[in-house]
Amino acid sequence: MTTANSTTNISYCSANATICNGTSCVIADDNFNQVLNVVLSTVLTILLALVMFSMGCNVDINKFWGHIKRPWGIFVGFLCQFGIMPLTGFVLSLIFNVLPAQAVAVLIMGCCPGGTSSNILAYWIDGDMDLSISMTTCSTLLALGMMPLCLFVYTKMWTDTESIVIPYDSIGISLVALVIPVSFGIFVNHKWPQKAKIILKAGSITGLVLILIVAVVGGILYKGSWIISPQLWIVGTIFPAAGYSLGFLLARIAGQSWQRCRTVALETGMQNTQLCTTIVQLSFTSEQLALMFTFPLIYSIFQIVFALIFVGVYYLHKRFCSTPKTDFTEPTSEIESTPETYAQMNGGFTSNEKSTRNTNDAIIS
Repeated sequence: MTTANSTTNISYCSANATICNGTSCVIADDNFNQVLNVVLSTVLTILLALVMFSMGCNVDINKFWGHIKRPWGIFVGFLCQFGIMPLTGFVLSLIFNVLPAQAVAVLIMGCCPGGTSSNILAYWIDGDMDLSISMTTCSTLLALGMMPLCLFVYTKMWTDTESIVIPYDSIGISLVALVIPVSFGIFVNHKWPQKAKIILKAGSITGLVLILIVAVVGGILYKGSWIISPQLWIVGTIFPAAGYSLGFLLARIAGQSWQRCRTVALETGMQNTQLCTTIVQLSFTSEQLALMFTFPLIYSIFQIVFALIFVGVYYLHKRFCSTPKTDFTEPTSEIESTPETYAQMNGGFTSNEKSTRNTNDAIIS
């Protein structure tokens, strides 16, 4: 950059110029954000793996496997994840009449699987951790097929579906980064349950701090992208709140316990925003990115804000309003129910052989 004085005809260069001949100079590209992004991504990935290891320390292998064998809760979460969220994104894009590129970004976010942050927050609301981990794992695995299908259905009116690149390698990495640490955590909980409790407490606090750090760092790294249309701001605010609310409502309609409703709500509204960012970067030109790249960040921030409000409201209710007659704080689980109760819940028949035998004995006596 050159600065010239018109009266004395003197020119000088910036102190950080790499080439200067008195009349022109070249300033080195500022790659500070790029380096910081790589360093933080590496550090946060390692920390997240450790946090997911600690979350695995709260998972009982028998209950986890019970959810896999009897996946009613997982099925409800599947309907929320790949039914409610894409449809909600589609409706919001139509209502607020956002630009085509922005509508595609909203729909990509709605079609993404659940994020690992939901597992951390599920712990803080006394959620069903076994269900939370199994839902995140299954939604990430099913995303390999459901994301292309949902994007094909919902984005046809705005863009050519074939132009959207699905990063299957990133989905695979997300799946591995979830399954491996959690598996080690489950093993530790099975072998050393007392030590697992200590690891869980440390990891839950670390995870909550990590979520806040990601939100703050994201805002700093992409501070130059905040100037966007008001409609996209509104959509980014309403979308996660709608996901939490509709997920909770559908789980309750499906007859799930309050504990599971809270879990499904978090799994529905808490999306994998990193995956959405990757898809956007791989699929669109720089001109289109200028219109849509900020949306994943907006969604990420507001999904965390609403989730923290959710946690705060839950703790206030738990402290001041809960009674022994409600199961808001009672960790009930269908897996822990008796076989008779579970059979009734799934429309099965319960045996009355024992009661019939007792009646016959009473008549004989």
